[in-house]
Amino acid sequence: MNADEQLAWQFASMWPHLDEHARRLVASSKAIELGYGGISRVSRACGLSRVTLTKGIEELHGEPLAAGRVRREGGGRHPLTTNDPGLVPALDALVEPLARGDPESPLRWTCKSTRTLAAELTARHHPVSHAKVAQLLVAADYSLQSNRKTEEGEDHPDRDAQFRHINNAVKRALRAGEPVISVDTKKKELIGNYRNQGRQWRKRGTADKVNGHDFPGPDVPRAYPYGIYDLGRNSGFVNVGTDHDTGAFAVASIRGWWRAEGRRLYPQGQRLLITADGGGSNGWRQRLWKWELQRLADQTGLSLSICHFPPGTSKWNKVEHRLFSFISSNWRGEPLRDYETAVRLIAGTTTAKGLKVSCRLDHHKYPVGRKITDEEFAQVNLTPEKFHGEWNYTIQPR
Repeated sequence: MNADEQLAWQFASMWPHLDEHARRLVASSKAIELGYGGISRVSRACGLSRVTLTKGIEELHGEPLAAGRVRREGGGRHPLTTNDPGLVPALDALVEPLARGDPESPLRWTCKSTRTLAAELTARHHPVSHAKVAQLLVAADYSLQSNRKTEEGEDHPDRDAQFRHINNAVKRALRAGEPVISVDTKKKELIGNYRNQGRQWRKRGTADKVNGHDFPGPDVPRAYPYGIYDLGRNSGFVNVGTDHDTGAFAVASIRGWWRAEGRRLYPQGQRLLITADGGGSNGWRQRLWKWELQRLADQTGLSLSICHFPPGTSKWNKVEHRLFSFISSNWRGEPLRDYETAVRLIAGTTTAKGLKVSCRLDHHKYPVGRKITDEEFAQVNLTPEKFHGEWNYTIQPR
């Protein structure tokens, strides 16, 4: 074994027992001991660069590091987010308009690949690798999911384009100070001594006793919570219906929000932007929904702009994960024995980010089967937009 091989063997036997700082000092000390050419020989033997060994020699002649440190304070490469503070906001701006996911989960997941996002960020003067994009997404509570269809229906080819259209419309309205609301009906709830999903802290053995089956007849009362989420003010309004979930009930809920809160919060408001599902009582095919919206426009003088989410994407409406998910969390494990309990639990919903919810009980009748004739529908002052006018339209006061 020649001298260089023996030197390499010595370093190899010591390296597992030393941290970064100790390795640097031991190798630098050996380079000084070898004299001329020592840095090159030690570099080949241990794998440390000549620059690292030179810095190690400077450390040997300087003040010792503080206990527990392997580098001086401020040493090493700074995180990419420190050198480019605009990187994370730029990434979030790319992902958020197209974000999708289970609204009952704190995770968010995006349909754009990390390589696509990295390329777009680099083009916007935020050079970053796709691996770093993945790290930033995980740190921001995003989770990459496989490309699967949901049970709600097949993806529409203009699905992402409609998401972008809605996002741009919402941004414009918020910048102008106009009210923007997200609306939908939460799933109907049984009223009575029935099991409610979830658990809550109680003394051992004191769990509520509820009915052993959840197959009630038509005579058992139901609650139909219709939610209105104000995107600009992070506030919710829930109208709990007791009859049927119809287009008339949906618009009556919006009317109740405007009278109770909207006109006070937006005294100068002349236009209201509504984002809604593509189906249900507020679906784009429902004539009754549009007929009732015309009545609302006439009564309030508001110009109503409606943007519907494309088929199969109802869970991505803001009201789902900004309002309904927190209501479900607040009343988990609590039987909704009467309407007053449901209203109290909904109104008591808050979040750390300041969500406040008001709730009212609606005992009005909303019979099903109401048909809007062609003559009646022709009176609706509806103007469709150029891009998917069936999903995006404005109803003006007559």
